[in-house]
Amino acid sequence: MNKYGGSFWDERYSDENYVYGTMPNEFFKEQIDFLKPGRILMLGEGEGRNGIYAAQKGWQVDAVDFSLKAKEKALNHARDKNVNINYTVENLENYYPQKNSYDAAALIFVHLNEKIRIKIHKRVMEALKPGGVIIMEVYSQEQMGRTSGGPQSPEMLYSIDNIKETFAELTPLMLSKEIVHLSESSLHSGEASVIRFIGKKESK
Repeated sequence: MNKYGGSFWDERYSDENYVYGTMPNEFFKEQIDFLKPGRILMLGEGEGRNGIYAAQKGWQVDAVDFSLKAKEKALNHARDKNVNINYTVENLENYYPQKNSYDAAALIFVHLNEKIRIKIHKRVMEALKPGGVIIMEVYSQEQMGRTSGGPQSPEMLYSIDNIKETFAELTPLMLSKEIVHLSESSLHSGEASVIRFIGKKESK
């Protein structure tokens, strides 16, 4: 059972302030700026900071998250920025995106137990069009003991090997473990061990 479900995130997002800020994740921003706008799937999108940035760049955004509170804040933020995002509240384990429909998908600090995330990652790959890419930044297993964010649970953190295995069907354009300094909010602040991955779905 995933203890980080809808009620957990509703409580976290109940604060009137934006828990992770309103600026996009730096790695996501760097990558999306290089891509031609199309349709993008944003899983675990929370309060919308990354999807709203993509919408400002001309992307059609489909966002999904567990939390109704997060959706409310995301849509308010989108209105403030004069953009639209399509936002679905759903347990990610039960969400099935349309196959062969997306030019890109983003997984930014989406941490779930391994059995669930493998299923979700497979669906994300199936949702990509040929030529589509996944943009992913997550905490590595070496994040254990650090106070800069992420679950302190080894099975919910990532390694290079499990990303290689899970996304073996994609061509890796980038896969690296890095020490970075996060300053996204009080919950994502300080030196962190992350894995950054860009994978491309090749035409058959």
